[in-house]
Amino acid sequence: MQELYNIAGYCRISVDEELDRDNTSIENQKDIISQYVHQRFPGSSLSFFEDRDRSGYTFEQRESYQRMRRLMVSHKIDILVIKDFSRFSRRNSRGLVELEDLRDYGIRIISIGDGIDFPNDDDWLKIQFQFLINEMPVTDASKKVRAVIRRRQQEGRWICSAPYGYLINARQEFEIVPAEAEIVRLVYRLYQQGWGYKRIANYLTDTGIPTPRMSERVRREAQGQPCRREAGTVWAIATVQGMLENDFYTGTMRCGKYVRGKINGREHRTDQREHIVIQDHHQAIIGAREFAAVREMAGRRSRSHYRGEKKHENTYSGFLECRDCGSPMFALSRCDLKEAYHCGLYHRRGRKGCTSHHIRTEMLDEVVKLYVRKLRDHSSAMLEQLNASLLQQDGELEQTRTGGENLQELLAGVQQELKETKRQRIRDILRHPGQEELLEETYDELEEELARRISGLQRQLALTLDRRDTILQANRAAKPALEVFDDLLSKQRLDREDLELVVERIRVGEGCIEVMLKPDIDALLQGDDEAGSPHAYACGRGLSVTQAAAKHTDRVFSVNLISEGDPLEIFTDKDGGVVFKKYSLMGDLQIVASQICETVCKTSGCSVVICDRDSVIACAGVNRREVMERHISSALEGIMEARQVYQHRPGAAAVPLLEDGEGTFTAALAAPILTEGDVMGCVVFSEKEQGGIGEAEYKLAQTIAAFLGKHMES
Repeated sequence: MQELYNIAGYCRISVDEELDRDNTSIENQKDIISQYVHQRFPGSSLSFFEDRDRSGYTFEQRESYQRMRRLMVSHKIDILVIKDFSRFSRRNSRGLVELEDLRDYGIRIISIGDGIDFPNDDDWLKIQFQFLINEMPVTDASKKVRAVIRRRQQEGRWICSAPYGYLINARQEFEIVPAEAEIVRLVYRLYQQGWGYKRIANYLTDTGIPTPRMSERVRREAQGQPCRREAGTVWAIATVQGMLENDFYTGTMRCGKYVRGKINGREHRTDQREHIVIQDHHQAIIGAREFAAVREMAGRRSRSHYRGEKKHENTYSGFLECRDCGSPMFALSRCDLKEAYHCGLYHRRGRKGCTSHHIRTEMLDEVVKLYVRKLRDHSSAMLEQLNASLLQQDGELEQTRTGGENLQELLAGVQQELKETKRQRIRDILRHPGQEELLEETYDELEEELARRISGLQRQLALTLDRRDTILQANRAAKPALEVFDDLLSKQRLDREDLELVVERIRVGEGCIEVMLKPDIDALLQGDDEAGSPHAYACGRGLSVTQAAAKHTDRVFSVNLISEGDPLEIFTDKDGGVVFKKYSLMGDLQIVASQICETVCKTSGCSVVICDRDSVIACAGVNRREVMERHISSALEGIMEARQVYQHRPGAAAVPLLEDGEGTFTAALAAPILTEGDVMGCVVFSEKEQGGIGEAEYKLAQTIAAFLGKHMES
């Protein structure tokens, strides 16, 4: 009697150009499998599972395969039949492991085209060889695609769809779409007026402005081109944020921001020094200064909760605080008084709380301009030194060029000598086969010595050619800075955009003003003081200003420049610019933290995020682009400061991961990372898809936080 089986037929195709109808390749696979089962297993049941437009390099992204696998694991399927192993997997290591796993569950796998019935015909060597052959086209195509993409990026050719506000014309050039460009400018204006991402997105939606997808659909339909992408009518917060963070709108082409470590692997953000940046690549929609001001405002807003509109132009609100009690300074908006500020605690409680510390806006403008003028004069001196250095080197330029040419000739000669040595090695070994070992050793030493000489010459040549270019780049960077300083000094009244560029914080006390400038601006002024002199640093940068009064005696303020705060790491980008980044001990553990997140996510089923005191440094189970390097919420900061493990209770308000609750990730469990009593960061778990956070996850989060804390102590 013929034994009956429950058989699954699996079909897959990588690229499906016929998504809305039957695909010829899929139908051919079904016909081959049906005919085979009818002949070999008459009367048995056959169920088909198909994955269309899915890569064979991974199993996780194939929905039908995962559904079929669950049935095989639960022993509801006896035999898996495929056309050939390339439909099963194109990844050698993962495919073989999956094959063994199915065998352990008692599943019989039949590959018709390869003539393999596993495990009945356990020719494992043949199976390994077949999987290796199937993987080769994938890896080869991946290398070629990477090389083509990299070459196009270096040539300044865009490989994606044009950003909102632009289109790519027939000459493959970026052309501004006037209506969309006005929307981009509107978004920047609203943000500078104090609007947040969400408010701007809601405004664009309420006013009926088409979303980027809608605009693309309309444009394609007008050209008679199909558009498969769905177009929503609601502007997303991430879309607005992306506009405000994308320097493409300033005319800059920036490529290589993300890289994929392996085929079908997750993309991760690359360091800015690795980006391919081409300035003035296309016509700009937003000016460079306006873009810089917006990015500076975004950095400040990550530490401020203000998102509304003010009736009066209180320029210094958010910058001022009382030196005595630490309260924010309160703006006085009265038509009979000049614009001024006084202590917020004094405003609420009078003299029982603090004193007035009354300071006028015009006085604050004068103080800021004094330091800007000093900064401009110091920058002018720096520029004069650079120009003087250039003049001194002009006489040596011809010698530098001659030296470079000589080095190039010498390098070419050594490289040719290395080639001749390799050829001579082969000839001598052929002539004297009995002395092969001795000849190999001798020529290895010769080639190693020549390789060292080539490496040294290449370094000398690079230093020679880059010597003058470095000074020219610094000169070009200094001139725009001087133009900005001159613009600030020529203004009758400073605005918030000006303060965002220069000022970090201002403290006002009785008879004294303490100014904290931006770290990079402050570093320039420190260089202007006498080197190694604490007295010059404390007093040499001090000033004195007088606030005149009509009915009272004039008030004299001593003004001092103070430096404090978190340490900064100094980096340089490819264009020679200086970048200041806050130093974080947690940042040194990014690789370890990423590996921990990946492991815990797989074993526990929870999404896991590890952050330092300011932003996310590692994650797994969530969209990396949405959370990586983003500032954490104030609620999560409060949990860290409490130094206690937090667990969400049913009915309680959710704690968002990011500032303003951006994204969908909320903390179900948060364990602060402590090092010698100081809070360094936090380990955050989200809710699992099935079941809540239990004792096991609680202990796991505690263990990870304790491990990272001890790791930093060592």
